[in-house]
Amino acid sequence: MAIFRCNKCGYLREVPNQHTGKKVKCPVCKQIMPIYGTLAFVKKLLDKYFSVRTELSRLQKSLPATEISNEADGANQNADDMDIFNTTAMTEKQQYQPILDWFKSQNIQLNIDKKAVVTTGFFDEVAVKLGDNYDLLKVVSDKIKYIQNKRYTNVTLNLSDYSEEEAVLIKEFCKELYEYAFVARYSVNRKQNKIHLTLQTAQPIVKFFNGEWLEWFAFMKLLAFCHERKISFSGLRSFQIHFPNKNNNELDAFFLINGIPVFVECKSGEFRHFIDKYVKLRKRLKMEKKHFFMLVLGLSDEQIQGLTRMFDITFVNEKTLIQQVSALLK
Repeated sequence: MAIFRCNKCGYLREVPNQHTGKKVKCPVCKQIMPIYGTLAFVKKLLDKYFSVRTELSRLQKSLPATEISNEADGANQNADDMDIFNTTAMTEKQQYQPILDWFKSQNIQLNIDKKAVVTTGFFDEVAVKLGDNYDLLKVVSDKIKYIQNKRYTNVTLNLSDYSEEEAVLIKEFCKELYEYAFVARYSVNRKQNKIHLTLQTAQPIVKFFNGEWLEWFAFMKLLAFCHERKISFSGLRSFQIHFPNKNNNELDAFFLINGIPVFVECKSGEFRHFIDKYVKLRKRLKMEKKHFFMLVLGLSDEQIQGLTRMFDITFVNEKTLIQQVSALLK
């Protein structure tokens, strides 16, 4: 769906995609305003947001050092009260500076996308809900991914094979997807016991269901783990590293927890042909095997044990990631 927003009165609503680019009269204040595609609208918002943050950072640097120090102390004191699902704190350089230093010690440069760690949207909440209940909710995410890859937009979920309790959870999740605009339409046919969804075609949503959600899941689970235990940490998601020989790699999630490096590569689909690549990357980063995780959706305990014995990295699934990270700190 496209988006109409009036800059004069603030009126906001979704409109069909075919109206993208048109200029129409606001039904409230009659101001003529353009209709934006969802992706373009979100990009404008983010660009404006980061522009304001850059200006704020510039102004803070112009303050006397004592004032800046006091503000920083206040931020640290309030860290325990931070809502990790609705914060921009992870974009602060002082937050990820230890990671920069860690890679710099190995002569590796980073290219950080600050938007990847902003949790003021809904990607993080939906990812955690999906990951924590993946055994049941995979029927939703897998169907959406399949239909997206077929370039269709209509999804039908048959609830007849599920218990009443399971059906309620699936309905709640689908309704949440609609409320957060991950899908354009949501309806329930109670007589046929089916859910009907109309998918969004915006690329951020498509990428999310094609696997990016698992990166968000890993990042948020690690963030919650550290925050709840009041552990010193620094974390980044979805960033590029550049080796001196010009080789580049994208890292899904990387944390320093009490100074201990933790790397998580996320795979929501086929993973086997990536194993050798990440075994080599672990060695290049000089990380211990127990600190270097490949998170593969749905791996059984038997597969986790067998693959970890066979290869020089540690395998986990969505249920065992935090267990393994917790074991590192003991």
